[in-house]
Amino acid sequence: MGADLIGFVGLPFSASQRSSALSASDFIKGHKNGLMTRSSPLIFKGRPSLRFPYSSPPAAVLETSKHGKAKFDSELNNEYIKVPTERIRNISIIAHIDHGKSTLADRLLEITGTVSARDMKEQFMDSNEIERDRGITIKLNAARMNYTNPEDGLNYVIHLIDTPGHVDFTFEVSRSLEACEGALLVVDASQGVEAQTLANVYLALDANLELIPVLNKIDLPGAEPERVSREIEEVVGLDTSNAIRASAKAGVGISDILSGIIHYIPPPAGNTASPLRALIFDSYYDPYRGVIVYFRIVDGSLRKGEKIKFMVTGKDFIAEEIGVMTPDQQPVDVLGSGEIGYLIAGVKTVEDARVGDTITTSTKGAEEPLPGYQEAKPMLFAGLFPLDSDQYHQLKDSLEKLKLNDAALQFEVENSAAMGFGFRCGFLGLLHMEVVQERLEREYGLDIITTAPSVVYSVKPVKGEEFFLDNPADLPDATKREYISEPYCRLEIITPEEYVGTLMELAQSRRGEYKDMRYLVQGRTTLVYDLPLAELVNDFFDHLKSRTKGYASMEYTVTGYRQNDLVRLDVAINGENVDALSGIVHREKAYSVGKALVTKLKEIVPRAQFKIPIQAKIGAKIVASQQISALKKDVTAKCYGGDISRKKKLIQKQAAGKKRMKAIGKVSVPQEAFKAMLSINSDP
Repeated sequence: MGADLIGFVGLPFSASQRSSALSASDFIKGHKNGLMTRSSPLIFKGRPSLRFPYSSPPAAVLETSKHGKAKFDSELNNEYIKVPTERIRNISIIAHIDHGKSTLADRLLEITGTVSARDMKEQFMDSNEIERDRGITIKLNAARMNYTNPEDGLNYVIHLIDTPGHVDFTFEVSRSLEACEGALLVVDASQGVEAQTLANVYLALDANLELIPVLNKIDLPGAEPERVSREIEEVVGLDTSNAIRASAKAGVGISDILSGIIHYIPPPAGNTASPLRALIFDSYYDPYRGVIVYFRIVDGSLRKGEKIKFMVTGKDFIAEEIGVMTPDQQPVDVLGSGEIGYLIAGVKTVEDARVGDTITTSTKGAEEPLPGYQEAKPMLFAGLFPLDSDQYHQLKDSLEKLKLNDAALQFEVENSAAMGFGFRCGFLGLLHMEVVQERLEREYGLDIITTAPSVVYSVKPVKGEEFFLDNPADLPDATKREYISEPYCRLEIITPEEYVGTLMELAQSRRGEYKDMRYLVQGRTTLVYDLPLAELVNDFFDHLKSRTKGYASMEYTVTGYRQNDLVRLDVAINGENVDALSGIVHREKAYSVGKALVTKLKEIVPRAQFKIPIQAKIGAKIVASQQISALKKDVTAKCYGGDISRKKKLIQKQAAGKKRMKAIGKVSVPQEAFKAMLSINSDP
């Protein structure tokens, strides 16, 4: 084992100092015994290989700053280098939330010299402010890294695609994985396999990717790499006898990961002589340059100035600029088979450059596009209304700007009697909805109210063909429809075994159908349920986390539609239906939901000079009701004695006025009332 773990920060190293260095096993033992911490002043120069039959010094030296954060002292090495196809590696990183995916990407960029120490920052590839605040990846990013393999001295090119892991963006992840030949499966050595890890592993296996397991955070006191290795073997089915043990934050094992990428990830298998076929795996809108397309060339080559065609949309463009991401955009003249790059061609909207589309040349191009293209379909709809009606046009402009960057976002004008003019928006899922809402508030300074999200139902009318419905207020009356179908999903929950009972109770209270229960390893269990998507979208995840103290994780996939006994639950305030509070619920839950809703509204709607009835009803049948008592004024206070008829006359006059006021008076429904729909399942 030739590589060493050496020295103290800031000192030059002689051969004698190097000979007295710590080994990686000593480093791990030191952490276990509390002799060293993550902020210990160590410099790592390589480490004994845990996976491969060789070890050699890496291209850079990793040192730990006084704040305990690792940094690499390496020369900048991000120039475009043309290498043969067999020395190209295209990889992605698969990980659950907070398992160290972005930190590992940072270390890879540092040790290869792709980003200088001056420009380096945490979560370098997460460019969005919301991504940094939440610690998640929402928008995928790509970088090209140059790496000199110390074993053979040859230059290699590694294309790294940092993908989002959330279920809302499954299609984008699947397309980005199609652009790779391998992936790093990063698992937290202290937590083990989580639901999101499994979901992305299945996507990677569907794309026939070579997986390299990486046990991250081995320097934590609670790390159990042996247990997690067994878990990966039993749950995922991967051989982990040579899994790489690493700590992205401390810089341990990074050279082994790079060696593993070179040795175990196959090179691209394209044909440069064939007609051009390039896969679009991402695109975004730049206000000065138009749409910038990220693509992977599968066959052929692409030259600057060439006339190209997007095969799904049928649009023709000229490749005004092509280049690579290092991670800054670096223009080049030609890109060949297996390479990943960007394209600027005067495209005006991301709808013309859809994820999954195929790029070919306009003349003598490919006959068949690459397989797997799908249009993004919204799974969730909600109404967005400005808090101040004067901001309506600003909200419209803001949504149009967001749509330039987000082809999955859909919206149309909606008019509500209670809330005025707004927009009915379609989203990929709950996280997508939260991100759009947060961007509208942060980037455009809007104050908006979001109605309760609803799923897309399928309705079969008595006359006519079946159609999809996303707004409950538009549901035909019961006499005019045959049935309603709702989307179902397959829900997988991975949880410590002590929480199985409470989670089964939660799933069954949400109309879940028990399918399977598997014991993964000692102490961890997987629950599988079929569940209506409508029961999942409100607060299921919040209850899951609160019932398990944050230890459980979940993943779901939409499986199809089923007919159910569904009804529209309307809410009437002072005799007038409030369409924004309408919802589609199961008939068995209509009473409990209606009662909870009217009780909540009674606390929110302000009192008036007359009684205000609040009713939840199915058609003409009232299932729950509450009444807000009127504000009272003692009109007989001025009467000091005298005949009783005088007092009765004043009271009757007041009653007549209240009756007239109730007939013509308007009840102002506060914005908080529309949030009540979000919390009606707070006690499942």
